[in-house]
Amino acid sequence: MGHLYALDFDGVLCDSCGESSLSGLKAAKIRYPELFTGVDTATENWILDSMRTVRPVVETGYENILLVRLLLEIKVPHVRKSSVAEKLSVEDILVDWEHGIKPVVMKEWNESNKEELVELYGKVRDEWMEHDFHGWIGANSFYLGIADALKWSSSTVFIVTTKQARFTSALLKELAGVDFPMDRIYGLGSGPKVEVLKQLQERVEHEGLTLHFVEDRLATLRNVIKLPALDSWNLYLGTWGYNTRSEREETVSISRIHVLDLPHFCARLK
Repeated sequence: MGHLYALDFDGVLCDSCGESSLSGLKAAKIRYPELFTGVDTATENWILDSMRTVRPVVETGYENILLVRLLLEIKVPHVRKSSVAEKLSVEDILVDWEHGIKPVVMKEWNESNKEELVELYGKVRDEWMEHDFHGWIGANSFYLGIADALKWSSSTVFIVTTKQARFTSALLKELAGVDFPMDRIYGLGSGPKVEVLKQLQERVEHEGLTLHFVEDRLATLRNVIKLPALDSWNLYLGTWGYNTRSEREETVSISRIHVLDLPHFCARLK
């Protein structure tokens, strides 16, 4: 009867690493001004370059603030206030960020209120958009073929993302030229992605549709596999997104998950 696609945004539709990293740097300088006193442009550029390496660990935008600070502590020893920074390389962050490194640094930096970081990150983006909208837009790019695939898709398409919906909508409209319905964007605050997938499959109007979920984070796809209630979803790891070679190699051995490249994804979506 047709197809329904639930699509992640960052790393599937949009390469937002440049914008998210710079927003993280702007926010970190507000949150920790004393640490950035005397930090030169070369160090800031090193941090921004390194953010692309560690981008696969980011699930929600506020984590960019923490990663910027951690990278600063790795690069500049005299600002260190966490016990882990001295022992870490940039690549080590990829190994155990979620359950090992992040809880430790948040505790040692007295970052007990995640919502404050979420609010700050959103505020920095809002102010950037207000004062330099074209600069903010230009720090993002849609992957090749995505805009046309969305415009001409014959499938039912939803976006399921940890990005705030207003930023997702603005990028789709201004950068991709796609006037995507807001009621089809499940952004930050909509609940875990597994819960959104449950909602989508239970809607009466979606009965009979073949369900597809495209993500670039292997951990998110593993969460879907854990729930038998979501067994009807076809799962895909986008190889062009924010994941590592080892994750892509690991995915090959997981029967529930299909490895998908960008040209085939665009063709499927159309």
